[in-house]
Formats: sequence, C-alpha cells, structure tokens
Amino acid sequence: MQHEGGQTRGLIMGFFTEMFSRPRPQESVRTGVVLVLQYAMSHGERREITVKPADFPRIARAQALR
Repeated sequence: MQHEGGQTRGLIMGFFTEMFSRPRPQESVRTGVVLVLQYAMSHGERREITVKPADFPRIARAQALR
C-alpha cells in the first residue's frame, strides 16, 4: 500500500520520463542549427544586418518553421 506522497512522486516521475523520452520535433533540431550559425557570425556581420544576440531565439524559431 502506497501513501499519497509515493503516488504523487510516481506521477511526476512518469511525466518526466514521458517528456524526455519522446523524440524531439524536427523544428527543434532546425532551431538549434540556426542558433549555431547565428552565434558563429562575427560582430561585424551582425552589425551589418543589424541583429542583436537577444534576437537570436526569435529569429531561429521563425527560420526553423520555413
């Protein structure tokens, strides 16, 4: 017989197991690739296209959906 805390812990662990065992959507992989490319740019290249590092995640998500 489990006490209530054991059942809650089992549910939480089941949630995390399910969440981390699922394959990542293709968009996540593409987003990571775009982020790597953006961080590889020099400061001069970023200045030329007027992109700041704070904008990288938003831009990467938009490009991954294309």
